[in-house]
Amino acid sequence: MSQNLSGKIAMVTGASRGLGAAIAKRLAADGAAVAFTYGASPDRAREVVRAIETAGGKALAIQADAAKEDSTRAAVKQTIEAFGGLDILVNSAGVLTVAPIEKFPFDAFERMVAVNIKRMFVATQEAVRHMRDGGRIINIGSCNSSRVPFQGGTVYALTKAAVVGFTRALARDLGPRGITVNNVQPGPTDTDMNPAQGPAAPSTLQHVALGRFAQPLEIANFVAFLAGPEASFITGASLLVDGGYAA
Repeated sequence: MSQNLSGKIAMVTGASRGLGAAIAKRLAADGAAVAFTYGASPDRAREVVRAIETAGGKALAIQADAAKEDSTRAAVKQTIEAFGGLDILVNSAGVLTVAPIEKFPFDAFERMVAVNIKRMFVATQEAVRHMRDGGRIINIGSCNSSRVPFQGGTVYALTKAAVVGFTRALARDLGPRGITVNNVQPGPTDTDMNPAQGPAAPSTLQHVALGRFAQPLEIANFVAFLAGPEASFITGASLLVDGGYAA
């Protein structure tokens, strides 16, 4: 890895497993000190910390309820207290429920809005109060913000479309400080939430031009690029990393 994030401090939400864990490890491999939040997987969180530290990096796992405002704000502050600042925020935490709109449970709707939208807002608001000029905010959205070729994805698409608008507007607000804001929109990625060998995989793959699921590291590599100095003139963008899902 290039170590082009040496001296930088990153926070990744929802990173005890899957895509978030891959992002945390990739940023650490590039030299950043990385704090990350997790919900109910302490063993997995410890595994991520162990992997980063074994490779010579710095990591901190912070338990935080993704749906609670105070918990999210406290995680940002704990990151700053532990490492002395904040340069990069990756809003990776997300949940998915698929169901027909007429049968969609309201508690599932509230949970998706709380995690996919509210937590992103709260973490970002708290982070920018402390983030150094020239920082990076990277939101993890979805290719389903604009294309949903399956039934039952209405609420998920709603929450991920909100990420697109939030990213654009926030880039305007933070541009004078040199802070870039971008939205990475993964396609089908092999994680616990959407396994490549899961029951929905065959119907999903027919929409992917490359004919396969992404590996989490492939998405994490792009996040690391946006976090680095070579992406300094990219902001307000929603960028597909979807294997041609939306082509």
